[in-house]
Amino acid sequence: MRQTLAAPCSFEETIRNSRFLSHAGPVDSQAATLEFFESVADPSASHNCWAWRIDGVHRSSDDGEPGGSAGRPILSVLEARDLDRVMVVVTRWYGGVNLGVGGLVRAYTGGAARALDLGKLLPLHQRLRFSLGADFAFTDTLHRLLEQFGAEKVSERYDEAGLELQVEVIEQNFQLLCSALREASRGQVRLGRPARL
Repeated sequence: MRQTLAAPCSFEETIRNSRFLSHAGPVDSQAATLEFFESVADPSASHNCWAWRIDGVHRSSDDGEPGGSAGRPILSVLEARDLDRVMVVVTRWYGGVNLGVGGLVRAYTGGAARALDLGKLLPLHQRLRFSLGADFAFTDTLHRLLEQFGAEKVSERYDEAGLELQVEVIEQNFQLLCSALREASRGQVRLGRPARL
């Protein structure tokens, strides 16, 4: 089961005079990865290496370390633990002793893993998006039910047929929400086919 972090966490260690500070945190968009990076990276450090995974997309950077010795090892930790919507940034202050590629891989992998070990994990539920239409008379009821089932309104528009919404909800709540919507609208609600996100 995919999981994510509940909150940021960090781990620090010194390896052969180089200081490594690993930060891990939840991110839900590429914009959030940039914000997280800027909040933890140190421009005065030798390297700020990172990796993230969000909904099947992933990126990593060695930030000047030998190719494949930092970003990819950090990413491999996220993949091995099936973590999603998570970013790890490992900052290194060079201490004058070369670690070699193998030593760097071990340092970056170990730092990422230990930071994640300190974090609290949450299950990441599959989300569905679907369209929802109803007469204006049911507007308040629809919004109340969406809130009750933890559904998120993505867009909303009005036309002569009434209210049209795009809605996201976790898969476990989809059928319950649909049943409640049908019952509250006496079967008049229009529900589109759900798509997995």
